[in-house]
Amino acid sequence: FRLIQRLNGLLLFLCSYVPPHADRFYFRTYVENRTRHSDDLSRKQIRVYQLYSRTSGKHVQVLGQRISANGEDGGQYALLVVETDTFGSHVRIKGKETGHYICMNKRGKILGKLNGKNRECVFVEEVLENNYTALVSAKYKGWYLGFTRKGRPRKGSKTQQNQREVHFMKRLPKDKGDHHRPFKYTTVTKRTKRGRHHRDS
Repeated sequence: FRLIQRLNGLLLFLCSYVPPHADRFYFRTYVENRTRHSDDLSRKQIRVYQLYSRTSGKHVQVLGQRISANGEDGGQYALLVVETDTFGSHVRIKGKETGHYICMNKRGKILGKLNGKNRECVFVEEVLENNYTALVSAKYKGWYLGFTRKGRPRKGSKTQQNQREVHFMKRLPKDKGDHHRPFKYTTVTKRTKRGRHHRDS
């Protein structure tokens, strides 16, 4: 009877065993399938920040259907609501003030739309080695969100990842920037302890 139990246990182990390399393969395939398309069923993460343009030296702003990179730090049209899938890096970006989404049409033109459900309004975040962020169209591969030195949108078909025009930096508005300052460490000595004691008393 014990022999039968051992044989059953061995059979169960062999049936459930998956080689480590196969497990990694299945996980990689799962990740690729999930990130290839924006998942409307996933729970969304919503963040509010600004996008600083490396070329114009100002911030991306949504003026209804018109998009530019001439926004001032803390300007009402420079505040962006970024909807991010919980899995992957697909984002939809809309102006907090106007409610228009940043989209790219089939000609590579950047424009604002009130309905952001279209795939033309989905971008994929790419974190670059220089710590800047690039946003490539999820529908038109290789076409990036970019702006000229004057803050005008560049056609997606004329952009590449290594161009400064497509490099952005995420920033909080200036009135909330203090939350991201580095912590300052103070060495505790007898003098500082004595000072704390006097303040407490």
